[in-house]
Amino acid sequence: MASAAEQLAANLNFSAFSKADELKKRIWFTLGALLVYRLGTYIPMPGINPVALAELFRQQSTGIIGLFNMFSGGAVGRMAIFALAIMPYISASIIVQLMTTVSPHLEALKKEGEQGRKVINQYTRYGTVALAAVQAYGIAVGLEGQQNVVVDPGLFFRLSTVVTLTGGTMFLMWLGEQITARGIGNGISLIIFAGIVAELPQALAGTLELSRQGALSTGLILAVMVMAVAVIAFIVYVERAQRRLLIQYPKRQVSQNKMTGGESSHLPLKLNTAGVIPPIFASSLLLLPTTIANFSASQAGGSGWLSVITTHLAHGRPLYMVLYVALIVFFAFFYTAIVFNPKETADNLKKYGGFIPGIRPGDRTAEYIDYVLTRITVVGAAYIALVCVIPEILISYAAVPFYFGGTSLLIVVSVTMDTVAQVQGHLYAAQYEGLIKKAKLRGKRR
Repeated sequence: MASAAEQLAANLNFSAFSKADELKKRIWFTLGALLVYRLGTYIPMPGINPVALAELFRQQSTGIIGLFNMFSGGAVGRMAIFALAIMPYISASIIVQLMTTVSPHLEALKKEGEQGRKVINQYTRYGTVALAAVQAYGIAVGLEGQQNVVVDPGLFFRLSTVVTLTGGTMFLMWLGEQITARGIGNGISLIIFAGIVAELPQALAGTLELSRQGALSTGLILAVMVMAVAVIAFIVYVERAQRRLLIQYPKRQVSQNKMTGGESSHLPLKLNTAGVIPPIFASSLLLLPTTIANFSASQAGGSGWLSVITTHLAHGRPLYMVLYVALIVFFAFFYTAIVFNPKETADNLKKYGGFIPGIRPGDRTAEYIDYVLTRITVVGAAYIALVCVIPEILISYAAVPFYFGGTSLLIVVSVTMDTVAQVQGHLYAAQYEGLIKKAKLRGKRR
């Protein structure tokens, strides 16, 4: 068995990829689906004045509009049919996951396995429709409040906006599910990844243009590039980091002279269990008051308390940085508690006879896993905060685009690593099947 594994690792190269027909089909399907998504980000929503919209977006691009434009692959700036992107689906997923911790019905569905998961996914789809419709209506009302952006304001424009944007989000949700089932990687993550990567060349060109005009120095641009490479290397290192808990299984006697079992394995706990959720939600919550203040000030002629909010929650301000770090830490712990249940893990270990050496099975094991998970989450939260805050300073003081921020780098690097891991898994499977076929042929010849 060991020699087979060594031979498999030695032969895993480009020639293995050329023979993996199933993998190639999945990759082509994924690329085709992402191409459809990118085309949709250029189909404009009806009833919009593009010139007035471009001016509005230029004024508001540093607020939450700019952040969501990054996640939508530029669709917000063009007010395309995919302007809401996949964010309502992500929000609905978070809400449903939160509800599973407080609702006995959803918690029971979660424990039912595949059938329960299908019901929960259906609830998530319903929630996506509701959230997308509310957000689309809010966008329609907000656009009508801006001068000359909407060609013909009124009920018809609002209804058409709700139908168009909600339909676009539902299509992206379906497309993401198809990529997950028939392609490579997580479809939802790949859609966000494609949107960010597709806009990177334009963001880089804009940064170089600022350098040509003298707004940014050459040294600063080089520093940004070096920082981006360093942050990417740091993200890769930390995202691969794990705390492995030793799991021991007892020996069992299957006959008078034969024992089985006694194996040991590991329970891997990721350093960053929450992934990219903490910075996404922290950024949204902090940028929302500033964006509302900017909209209200432009319509009502300004207000004292709105000006105070805009000033203190601006990029790079001390209050903004403190709240940003605090929210990242909060969501890191909060989301980790949602996606990883120490009690459930301990019960599963006890069910199959596994135990942590020196720790009693059951509640004591759950307490120990929770203790270890809390400690590594502290490190993970500090890592996310560090990665996000340092680029945030450059964004605020040097007008560097969002695409060079920590959130975008986290998404790009994490999705790339997950996708590469899946590709390698398919390659190993194809190679292993090939070795099995060769072994069977040799056995028949003998």
